[in-house]
Amino acid sequence: MDNDARTVKEIREAFERIKAELGNVVVGQQDVIEQLLICIFSRGHALLVGVPGLAKTLLIRTLSETMNLNFSRIQFTPDLMPSDITGTEVLQEDKATGDRVFKFLPGPIFANIILADEINRTPPKTQAALLEAMQEHQVTAGGKRHKLDQPFFVLATQNPIEQEGTYPLPEAQQDRFMFNIKVDYPSEDEELQVMKMTTASYQGKVQRILDGPTILRLQEVVRKVPIAEHVIRYAMQFARLTRHNNPEAPDFVKQYISWGAGPRASQNLILGAKARAVLQGRNYVSGEDIRAVAHPVMRHRIAPNFTAEAEGITSDVIIDKLIEVIPRAEADALNDERLPKVTG
Repeated sequence: MDNDARTVKEIREAFERIKAELGNVVVGQQDVIEQLLICIFSRGHALLVGVPGLAKTLLIRTLSETMNLNFSRIQFTPDLMPSDITGTEVLQEDKATGDRVFKFLPGPIFANIILADEINRTPPKTQAALLEAMQEHQVTAGGKRHKLDQPFFVLATQNPIEQEGTYPLPEAQQDRFMFNIKVDYPSEDEELQVMKMTTASYQGKVQRILDGPTILRLQEVVRKVPIAEHVIRYAMQFARLTRHNNPEAPDFVKQYISWGAGPRASQNLILGAKARAVLQGRNYVSGEDIRAVAHPVMRHRIAPNFTAEAEGITSDVIIDKLIEVIPRAEADALNDERLPKVTG
């Protein structure tokens, strides 16, 4: 067994152990947990969207406890300023010499895992400071750049039912998040278990499974996972066929979409599929891996128009239709004349 094969097995075992540890505190949400870990191993950031009370904050906090990483929670509010999260320079006096110098005091963003709680409750200026850190892995204060420690993940929560006094992220800024993870209501059995756990004296404990250097090493292995050209073509069609001006786009895309996904969607589909394959214990990517990450990657990168909204057609419905119409078999994908030959 070569080193990469051993590492794939190591990631698979770590995945199962993390799920088991999270089960001591969080009930259900298996798909959400898997998508969060895919995002972390892909070096991405995630936006969790769901109504209040679905344990979004608890899940992220507990996930951070399973990793030996610095964790920071930022509660976003309407009066939060950029310097409140990035840090600021203060004037300090050297008692020995009497000289006054500026010293940078790091803000809460200087951690490995950032929980950006209720990101839609803070003004655009503060959101932009967070997005710069996500994209550049640095912050700028007093004209100086300060690098952030690696690994660095931003896991943000957003409550869709709050409208008054909120600042929804524009679609162009949501594109900075690799995944848009939908957190849904628990099943009846899961909700019953939640009631039993949270109304008693039970306090779940979790053990640390991974640390920073290990995560960085595992991220490199994920990027080395081979992927066949026909799977790359398959992933690319999800983005290309959502573009309204593409003559190859299906009729329902032209009818229901205002604008489609850019190349970043294809990149994240491939990276997410690689990470999912490794979590499943495989060192190759299949079309099933692409389909498994299509919804969290694409749902915030396509914009349904007024016609779609009037008919109750959501981005998830459009993605389901794309999964149906894009050929899955290698021979079909390579020979179908409806699809543009974009590689090779």
